[in-house]
Amino acid sequence: MEEIDIWRAAEQMRKLYGEDASTHAAMRADKALEQGDTEGFAVWKRITKAAAELARQKPSADEPLN
Repeated sequence: MEEIDIWRAAEQMRKLYGEDASTHAAMRADKALEQGDTEGFAVWKRITKAAAELARQKPSADEPLN
């Protein structure tokens, strides 16, 4: 899967699950691994990391932007 697609999927997860996006992506990774889908597991792990990075980049309400 292309890197841009990982970030698009992470953004979609963020839209669906908000701050819990990386948790939901990790649960999908675990499910893929349980089913023996190692390729799917690897993709979902990448999405998990990207979703966590997107969440980290979002400033808190009281954090100045500049």
